[in-house]
Amino acid sequence: MKKTITAIFLLSTIFLSAQNSTVGVEKQLFKVNLLLTPGLEYEVGVSKNSTLDFRLGTGLAYVKVNDDEDYGVFLNFEGAYRYYYNFEKRASKGKNTSGNSGNYVALTTFLASGDPIIGDLESDTDYIGQVGPVWGFQRTYNSGFNLGLELGLGYTFSDSDSFVAPIVGFRLGWAFGR
Repeated sequence: MKKTITAIFLLSTIFLSAQNSTVGVEKQLFKVNLLLTPGLEYEVGVSKNSTLDFRLGTGLAYVKVNDDEDYGVFLNFEGAYRYYYNFEKRASKGKNTSGNSGNYVALTTFLASGDPIIGDLESDTDYIGQVGPVWGFQRTYNSGFNLGLELGLGYTFSDSDSFVAPIVGFRLGWAFGR
């Protein structure tokens, strides 16, 4: 089964990257996310419409149980394979596609430390990870201002538990190298 899924994925990637077009992803894009979840991000083009995105930064967790509220800011590493699907449509309408401004579907993953660097959220685990599909969009404006949103559902795991949880990512920052 794994070989079949891998073969389908590779063939679809080859087919999608073989289509002719004048619009495509940036060869590389470096982003500094400053607001909400600070971090450094590097997105590299691997085909006409696909990128690999790597982020080293922080993530926010908030938990409310009955009347008790706790939060924590955690160090994390994220990686994603993104497929941008609407560059042609955006370009035909005269909209910006530079800086990978478009909508995408992605397979994303992250790994975070179990202890917060800021906050009072206590954890009995050494790490937490998550992997899953997301839908997202990214916009990069002429000034370099960059914003992005991702929504999805992922398999979450740690050294003590596993469960299904929502994936929500929101970033504000600046993009360089476009």
